[in-house]
Amino acid sequence: MKENPLSFHLNLKPEDFLPATEEEKQSQVIMRESVSFWKDGMRRLLKNKVAMVSAAVILIVMIFSFIVPAFYPYTYDYQIKGANNLKPMEYSAEEMARIEAGEDVFPHLLGTDKMGRDYAIRVMMGSRISLLVGLIATCIILVIGSTYGSIAAFCGGWVDIIMMRIVDIIYTVPDILLIVLLSFALKAPLQALAQLPGFGWIQTVGENLISIFVVFALLYWVGMARMVRSQVLMLKESEYVTAARALGVSSGKIIKNHLLTNCIGTLIVTTTLQIPSSIFTESFLSFLGMGVAVPLPSLGSLASDAINGMNTNPHLLFIPAIVISLIILSFNLLGDGLRDAFDPKLKN
Repeated sequence: MKENPLSFHLNLKPEDFLPATEEEKQSQVIMRESVSFWKDGMRRLLKNKVAMVSAAVILIVMIFSFIVPAFYPYTYDYQIKGANNLKPMEYSAEEMARIEAGEDVFPHLLGTDKMGRDYAIRVMMGSRISLLVGLIATCIILVIGSTYGSIAAFCGGWVDIIMMRIVDIIYTVPDILLIVLLSFALKAPLQALAQLPGFGWIQTVGENLISIFVVFALLYWVGMARMVRSQVLMLKESEYVTAARALGVSSGKIIKNHLLTNCIGTLIVTTTLQIPSSIFTESFLSFLGMGVAVPLPSLGSLASDAINGMNTNPHLLFIPAIVISLIILSFNLLGDGLRDAFDPKLKN
């Protein structure tokens, strides 16, 4: 007890300065180690079995699409004489004669199409084209949408109003009609450009696929722009943004180093969910004949070619349809898992 209860002086004693005991030290130990945002998100993602199975399926599809064709004995455009419309694991008469002569002939795992081309390698190449289109289109959407939305939100005022009204107008443009118009408008210029040295890939890819990429760059980024705008509007009033402005940091560096960096988790989730949408759009357009140029296959074009022989060879239609569904479902489930893992609002 203090000698004078009204005094503000501390009543200290020598034993108050003794070293802490082991029990007192243990009471200060942190029960759980602190983890970063990414480490905590990955820990929760790894616990999501559905997302992990989906990631494994995507990895297997990518291996069969990008690695296996390099070792496969057939090519997607090679026509085998007398091997039209073979069933899975069947051989043509010529191949049977070669087998009887003692020669090793690799089987047609999924049969052949009406042109005598091995269907397994065409499904692999079609998956590669669909995945590449989905990934490239999503990268285009990410770059344009994140840049446009962040600038609109950061500037605010009349700049934000004008930019978002442009987004509202773009929402009303029919994408399929624009792809058809661009296919006709770009056909002659692209054919002329394909004759120049170094531009032979244009003829391989086709004018329709290039038109699809142009439409993705013109129309499909508006959803990403709106999402980024909403995130930047919440972040731009933060203390670290105010401090960066006070230090004279340029607006471009603030957007790049502070605003977009702090909403990278949302960008990853949105990008992952955009990939299946891009793949479905490309497959749908290829099914209608506005996709890749023949003989380059796509999952949509494979399904379109197999419709006429659906009664006799239904597996030629079901196989690409199942692969498309599997890819889109896996990306959607993986995107849901990423959202559950990296969205702070869903942490608990």
